[in-house]
Amino acid sequence: MTASSFPGGTSLSHLDVYTDAAPDGICGGSPHMHLVSTEAYVVISGEGALQTIDGDGFRETPLSAGAVVWFTPGTIHRAVNRGDLRVVVLMSNAGLPEAGDAVMTFPAEIVAAPDAYAAAASLGAEDGRAERASARRDLAVTGFETLRDAVVAGDRAALDAFRAAAGALVRDRAEAWGDLVRERPLAQAEQSLALAEAVASGSVTHLAGARVHQALPSVGERGFGMCGRLRTYDVTDEETDR
Repeated sequence: MTASSFPGGTSLSHLDVYTDAAPDGICGGSPHMHLVSTEAYVVISGEGALQTIDGDGFRETPLSAGAVVWFTPGTIHRAVNRGDLRVVVLMSNAGLPEAGDAVMTFPAEIVAAPDAYAAAASLGAEDGRAERASARRDLAVTGFETLRDAVVAGDRAALDAFRAAAGALVRDRAEAWGDLVRERPLAQAEQSLALAEAVASGSVTHLAGARVHQALPSVGERGFGMCGRLRTYDVTDEETDR
C-alpha cells in the first residue's frame, strides 16, 4: 500500500445520499454495517437522518448542515435523505472497507449464502448501475425492516443471527485485514509516538521533512456507493505532492 500521512490512516469521500425512494417511501441508502471500521459523517448541506440499530436498539439521529456523527463497528446504519443531504465521510482503516469490511442487511437467507450475497451486492457493468444500486438498496431495506421491527419488539435473536452470518460471510477475506491496519493507522500511530519521544529527548530533526499535500478527487462520474453517489479522494503522499 502506498504511504499516506493523511490524519489517522483514514479515507475521505464526498457523499450525495441517494434521492430515490425505497419501497417504504424513504429516500436514502442501503442499510449495512462495518465489522472493523468506524465511520464518521460531517454534514455539509441538506436535511436527513441516520437510522441505526446497535447495542441500544433502534434510533434515528437528525442530520443537518454542521452535524457530525460517527458509528462504531457493528452499528447497522441507513442514511436517510430528506432534501439535498450531502456528507463528507471519514472512514477509519483506509483500504479496509474496500476490502470487504461491510455487509448489507439483505434478508437472512441471502446473507447466509455467499454466492447469493455476492450476486445481490454486485452492480455489474456500467450500463444499468443506477437501477441495480436501487434494487440492492431495496433488498437491504427489506432485511433492515425485519431487524428493526424485531429489536423494537425486544427480540434480539435476528440481530445476533445477522451479525454471526456477516462474520461468517467475510471471515476468509478478513485474513488480510490485519496487514491493512498495520500499514496505515498502526504505522501512523507508531510514527507519532516516535516523534513525540524524539521531541521529548530534544530532537526536532524530523521537522525538516515537513511538506504540504493535496488530495486528488476521482475523475468522471461519481461512483455508486452503498449510501449514495461517491466522489473519492486519493490521499496517498507520493501521488498528491504539490
